[in-house]
Amino acid sequence: MSGPKIVFFILATAIIVFSVLSILDRRILRAAIYLLFVLVAIAGLFFMMNYQFLAAVQLILYAGGIVVLIIFSILLTSQINSKLDRPKASHVFFAVTTAVGGITLSAITLLRFVFKPIQAASIEPDMRTIGLQLMGTGANGYALPFEVISILLLTALVGTIFIARKSRI
Repeated sequence: MSGPKIVFFILATAIIVFSVLSILDRRILRAAIYLLFVLVAIAGLFFMMNYQFLAAVQLILYAGGIVVLIIFSILLTSQINSKLDRPKASHVFFAVTTAVGGITLSAITLLRFVFKPIQAASIEPDMRTIGLQLMGTGANGYALPFEVISILLLTALVGTIFIARKSRI
């Protein structure tokens, strides 16, 4: 087995193990730390595929932004060692049903899609082109994804505060 395959299997195993731990651990802070490990391992996979920009965005935005936001929200709104309540049986049932449905839908979509190599010409990576694409709203623009990410960050903050607060409404 070659070196990249070994690294891939280590990262894939880390993603699976820490994903399961982040879901099953009832301590909020530990679950957030496990989520951080998952996001860093995913960035490692992006680095292996030579997607350095995507890996950097993964580390800066998700691992650096969302997880730190979650951890600070937890630390500011509750005790560090507080535990989540056990989920109700109906919630577990709906969660498992949703997960199985999502996995099934993803598998069906991936198996039915015909992957073809593209023959498009690559874009020259000069500063003007990158700047126009970052500010653009067209086909190759990134303004809309950045707006969606800002909403995601706000949702993560509000959701974390809602979960971590002590008093219930």
